[in-house]
Amino acid sequence: MIKVLAFDTFGTVTDWHSGVSRVLADVFPGVDASLLALQWRLTYAPTLAEVEAGAREWSLLDDLHREQLDRVLRENHGISPSVEQLDAAVHAWHVIPGWPDAADSIRRLKTRFVVSALSNGNVALLTEMAKHNGFEWDFIGGADLWRHYKPAPQVYLGIVELMQAEPHEVLMVATHVSDLEAARSCGLQTAYVERPLEWGPVDKPESRCDDDLFHATGMDDLADQLGC
Repeated sequence: MIKVLAFDTFGTVTDWHSGVSRVLADVFPGVDASLLALQWRLTYAPTLAEVEAGAREWSLLDDLHREQLDRVLRENHGISPSVEQLDAAVHAWHVIPGWPDAADSIRRLKTRFVVSALSNGNVALLTEMAKHNGFEWDFIGGADLWRHYKPAPQVYLGIVELMQAEPHEVLMVATHVSDLEAARSCGLQTAYVERPLEWGPVDKPESRCDDDLFHATGMDDLADQLGC
């Protein structure tokens, strides 16, 4: 019954911690780049929640990333970054590396399914990410298409509508429990992909949920389970 696979990108398909840390180390020498990447990422969910709650106007993720990195640098590290430094750091999210199994698994999966990114990144960011990593998406679902951020239902139901599918015909694939819970609440099927190294040096517990249709150790394992 599954027709469409919709993939979370940051963490599920790409290794944001190593990619962002590498750029931060170049842009801000002398700063613990791994720590800074983690601190920056921790601002992500609260900021998007403010947007969805109407506490602030809708903005592209690039703009939100820029604002929060500036704040983290000033408040946590006593650094006043230049425009050029912020530009380089924010662009890191456009070219973060895919996990080793990602590009090949997408190619395998698209032989049987429509495969799409479904991300809080904007379309331009995700397009550059795809070209950088060889992600052969059939469709790129960025937050700016709906002007909403996951876990808002408009995103999950938006991809269902665009693909002219029923919710149960779309499989949301992610390494984040909250993403999958929100997708199921909209009637989508779900698949959990383990990414134990997503947070770099910080342990990430990987848990099974009986409500997920699939639990995979990686995207290659998911492709195996789906017969691709």
